[in-house]
This record gives sequence, C-alpha cells and structure tokens, in this order.
Amino acid sequence: MATPTPAPPSPRRPFLGRLPLPERNYLTNALRTETVGGVILLVAAVAALVWANTFGSSYSSVSHFHFGPGVLGLHLSVAHWAADGLLAVFFFVAGVELKRELVAGELRDPKAAALPVVAALCGMAVPALVYTLVTVVGDGSTGGWAVPTATDIAFALAVLAVIGTSLPAALRAFLLTLAVVDDLFAILIIAVFFTENIDFVALIGAFAGLAVFYLLLRFDVRGWYVYVPLALVIWGLMYNSGIHATIAGVAMGLMLRCTRREGEEHSPGERIEHLVRPLSAGLAVPLFALFSAGVSLSGGALAGVFTRPETLGVVLGLVVGKTIGIFGGTWLATRFTRAELNKDLAWADVFAVAALAGIGFTVSLLIGELAFAGDDDMINEIKASVLIGSLIAAVVSGVLLKLRVRRYRALFDAEELDEDASGIPDIYEQDDPEYHLRMAALYEKKAAEHRRLAQVAGAASSKPDSPA
Repeated sequence: MATPTPAPPSPRRPFLGRLPLPERNYLTNALRTETVGGVILLVAAVAALVWANTFGSSYSSVSHFHFGPGVLGLHLSVAHWAADGLLAVFFFVAGVELKRELVAGELRDPKAAALPVVAALCGMAVPALVYTLVTVVGDGSTGGWAVPTATDIAFALAVLAVIGTSLPAALRAFLLTLAVVDDLFAILIIAVFFTENIDFVALIGAFAGLAVFYLLLRFDVRGWYVYVPLALVIWGLMYNSGIHATIAGVAMGLMLRCTRREGEEHSPGERIEHLVRPLSAGLAVPLFALFSAGVSLSGGALAGVFTRPETLGVVLGLVVGKTIGIFGGTWLATRFTRAELNKDLAWADVFAVAALAGIGFTVSLLIGELAFAGDDDMINEIKASVLIGSLIAAVVSGVLLKLRVRRYRALFDAEELDEDASGIPDIYEQDDPEYHLRMAALYEKKAAEHRRLAQVAGAASSKPDSPA
C-alpha cells in the first residue's frame, strides 16, 4: 500500500508586508488627518502647560466654569464637557475605525488579526503589571493601573511629523491597528472598572435610543438633522446612567455600515468618518488636551514624579512596559504562528514602533482623572507623569527611528513611485501587462528624446567656428 504523500506546508504569511492598494489609500487619507490633528494636539498641550504655569488662577477658573441644563443633569464644568462630551466624538471615530478594521481591514482575517491583537493586549497587560509592581513595592495606590495602558495615535503621528520620518505604510498600518485595538480595550476598561452607580432607567433609555439609531441606519434614513439630535439624546442618557458617556460614541460608531454595496464608491461609515475625523482630530481632542494637560510643572512636582510610586509606575509603564509588551507580544505571535517578518524590515523597526506606542496622552489623561477622582493633587501628579512618560517615549522612539531613516525613506519612495503617471504606484502594477506596455512606451519616448538631444548636440559641435 502506497504511503500517502503529506500535504505541503502552508506558505508563511508576511508580517508588515505590502498593504493592498485600497487599504493603503484609506490609511494615507486617515493618517494625513490624524497627523495634522496631532500637531494641533501638541500645540494645545503646550498652550495648556504655559497657561496653567503662568496664569494658573485664570486657567482654573475657566476649567471649572459650569454651564448646561441642570434639569437634565448636564450642568457641567468646561473640563467635564471636554472629557465627557468632546471625547465622545473621538470615541465615535474610534468605533467606526474598529468596525472598518473588523469587516474590511487588518482585523477581518482572524489569522492576520492575531498579531496586532496579541501585540495590543500584551502592550496593555505589561504596563499595567509594571505599574502594579512599582506601587506594591513602593506601598502606593494600585488604583491607577490602567493609566499607562493607552496609546495616543494622534500624538504618536505628530511625533512622526516633527521628526520627519517617512515610515513605510506597513509600519504605519501596524501602529494604527494597535491603537484601534488599544482603544477598544481602553473603552472596556472605562466601562467595567470606572462605573460605580448605574441609573437603570437612563441606561434603558440610552439602549432604546441606540436601537432607534440602528433601525434608522438599516432603513437607510439619511439626514444629519435626524442623527445629530438623536446622538445628543443618547449621549445625555448614557451620561446620566453612570456609565462614561464616551461609550455612547463607540456604540454608534460600531453600528455604521463599513462595507461597500454595488455602485458605491465609499461605504456610509467611510463617508461619515471622513466628515467627522477632522472635527475629532482638529477640535475635540485638542480642546480636551487644553483643559486636561494644564498641570503644574514646578521643580518639586517634577521631582515627585520619580519618587512617588504611583507616578513612577505610570512613567515606567509607558516607557518600559509598552515597549516590552508590544515588542514581546509581536515576537511571540510570529514565533508561534506562520507569520514571517517582511524581509525589507528588521525587528529593530518593530521595537521602535513599540517604543512610539508608549506615547499615551488623551486616553491616559482621561483614565487618570477617573482613577483618582476627588484627589486633585494626585490627578495633577498623574497628569504630569503621563506627560513626562510620553515625552520620554517620544524621544526614545524618535532616536530609534532616526537611525533607520534612510532605509525608511527608500521604502517610502518606492511605494510612492509612479513613473507612468497612472495614479497608481508602480509597485502595485508590476503584475499588470498593460503596465509593462506603458512603461515600455515611456522608456522608448525617453530614449527618443535622448537621441534627439544627442543629435542636436552633435550637429552644434560639428559646425565651423564663426569668423571673428
């Protein structure tokens, strides 16, 4: 009896390989907006620090100024409106991003999704473990364990814009996917660990509003004048339920359809995200930063960051925990799956991106406020530690990325090259016969032009000199 021939092993999947063209185009547009928003975020953070440390009384007065309908339970401070209201827009965009990743992006294929999901989970678990170990050894409060678990994609991209590193699309996509998964688990942490008292009447009302929102979407009802008022009602009910109001933004974002039907150039989710993302990146998040990043940076406060176990835990969690967690999780995932690192990149590149993910700003500040609610001094010190930890992570990652900037620029230029002016990068057309015909015609045109110039130059050099 013949021995059955064993099946050939399945080919190894590339990790950080070339993105499909639609994914690359989407990523380019999304990151362009996030990068601009990240620069605005940096400006807002610096403005908050300058304002709080020069005219501290006015900063405090504005931040604590209350307005809003008290009868609806919404008589909130400016800082509160920024954290609970404006950040709902940010989390709405995060919800749409997550939905798109699940149905059309990197998270659609469970095998491909394993890497960023494992990396993101390890990139949250290790910082939390680092914080907990530092506070237990130092006899501090473990209540802020979740503060160093978040990555701020806008701030990270702003750092990339400042240091001028042309990261290849695959590395940028990996960073974005990490941040999306990171946001998902940060949302779950906020919902599960920072909800104390629940008003079930308001919560049922919020769920009823979400059900109406879902039905309107499924029946293709259109018009911002329908959805915006309904979204505000859902947000208000969610806030009054006791669950953090940003959860409403995520839930509505996840309900949008992010797959394209026949004849559609863009899905509804893509269209709405394209409209709302600039509002989130350019207004909502910077305003939140303006009223959350204003911490006192006196010499004593800065020194305290490295002496108090809670603040030291945040710094080490962001700088050390994030880097080790993401890099280690990625390495282990590739080690035990059939993924193989892109031959054009090295593990040093993954390490640099892991260090860049240690920039935890927006969500870290929010969790810090929730974790130490009522203790203003501790909140101020935790915010200072988030800023310092993010700054250290930015410097470390910037140095690491600069060491490979020439390699990145070469890869980036190769991805962007479009010699035949077709509007599609040449690297995506190399298997297209029509591309080779266009390139042959282009090269023939260039050769003919060179021959013509050579003939003109030869004729000019053969003419006798003119008489004096």
